[in-house]
Amino acid sequence: MNHVLDASAVLAWILKEPGSERVRELMESGNCLLSGVNAAEVVAKLADKDRPAAALRQVVAHIGAECIPFDAAQATEAGLLRPLTRHLGLSLGDRACLALARLRGAAVITTDRPWLQLAQPLGLSIECIRP
Repeated sequence: MNHVLDASAVLAWILKEPGSERVRELMESGNCLLSGVNAAEVVAKLADKDRPAAALRQVVAHIGAECIPFDAAQATEAGLLRPLTRHLGLSLGDRACLALARLRGAAVITTDRPWLQLAQPLGLSIECIRP
């Protein structure tokens, strides 16, 4: 089964935060996907930490996940998720992750525990890597 990584999960791996081992394990399996929107979020968060631009240009290539362009199908699905996720305050990036997982029949990997509430309503397998 494929796994769609949320930006928070990728950042946990890069910054060696709790749960990073699980992300590394999944990436080594070769079955991980990352929405282009979430890839941009990862780079932006690292840029906020004053990481050098030259290094940031290489980040996405070194993530053990296939970066999937944000296309019309994902955009539509992410938009349709808004009413179902508004109560949790999910961002466009969050919904892009969930949309990609729905379209690909994949599990979601995140650090955002509140997302677990969405598993049943959205028909998704959602794993929070944080204890």
